[in-house]
Order: sequence, then C-alpha cells, then structure tokens
Amino acid sequence: MRKVIVMMQVSLDGFIEGPGHDLSWHRVDGELHSHFNEELRQMGMFLDGRVTYELMADYWPTADQDPSSTPTEAEFAAIWRDMPKIVYSSTLPAAGWNTEVVRDVVAEDIALLKAQPGGDLAVSGANLAASFRRLDLIDEYWIYVHPVLVGRGTPMFAEADAATPLRLLETRAFGNGVAMLRYAVEPVTEHAKDR
Repeated sequence: MRKVIVMMQVSLDGFIEGPGHDLSWHRVDGELHSHFNEELRQMGMFLDGRVTYELMADYWPTADQDPSSTPTEAEFAAIWRDMPKIVYSSTLPAAGWNTEVVRDVVAEDIALLKAQPGGDLAVSGANLAASFRRLDLIDEYWIYVHPVLVGRGTPMFAEADAATPLRLLETRAFGNGVAMLRYAVEPVTEHAKDR
C-alpha cells in the first residue's frame, strides 16, 4: 500500500515561509536539489494545496527552457510536469500539467489512492497537511530544517486537538547545513486515547 508523506522545508523557528510567501531563505543547493529529484521522481502523485500548486505552476512548467536553469532544475521541471497531481482548492476552477482539482480532502478517497499501485503520495502545503493530519491520513513526515531563524511567517503546523506520536526513521545532514528528519506516524493505541 502506498504511503502519504508530508514533505516540508522549514526554518529552525518553525516557519515554512516568511511574510508575503518569502522563500528566499531556502538553502536549496545542487546536493539538496539532487536529493529532492531522487526522492520525488519515485513518488506516484503530488498532493498540493492551492498556494503551493500556484507557486510551483508559476515557475516549473517551463523551467527547463530557461537557459539559466541548472541541469538539476531542468530535471525537476520534467518530474513536476509529468507527475500526476491533485490540487485541493475550493476556488481554483481548473489546473494544467497533469493536475486534477479536488474541492475537499475525503478520507475514503485517499484510502482508494493509497490502494492503487505505484509510488507514494507526496503532500505539500501547511493547510493541506493540517487537513490530512486532522483526518489521520499521514504515514510519514519528511522535514527539511534550514539553518535560519525567519522570525515570522506561516507556521509549519497548525494547532491540533491531539498529540501525534512519531518514530524517527532517518536523519541526514546536507553540506549546506540543512538537516532532514524523517518520522513515521505511530498508531495511537486505545489506552493512549483514554489518558
């Protein structure tokens, strides 16, 4: 069965973006971008919130035609363009580049996606991740912590009504100071729910 994996880049103080969707603090160099390409090309589908989708769609569909793009960036443009995608939005009328627009996250629909053959499902976007978390649909978190304090912006995690126990699966340090933390979501036992 496919897994639902939340992949997020975050500042050390817990923000996925600064004010005004600022991502200039991201330290995505060749090594880290190659890692993303390697991991993401194996996915079966990208599941994005509207803001994330629009940011990606604003650049990646033609990035490989930009003479200033690196070979790694050009490679990712093809990965992004060709990957089946769902964008969750109540306002977006349509989307291109192999993308379906879905209005709401429905647990039964995600269960059907997980049962299909193919690679895992990569979720991105803070609001979308919060919706998946509320419905207990996330199997793993892949968090890329950038060595910067942004100060303010969009927090990675929204408030939640319950704790989510995690088990560390892997850590990796990149040469630019970014640290990857990969966690599996632990099932909550009935005993733990009663506490």
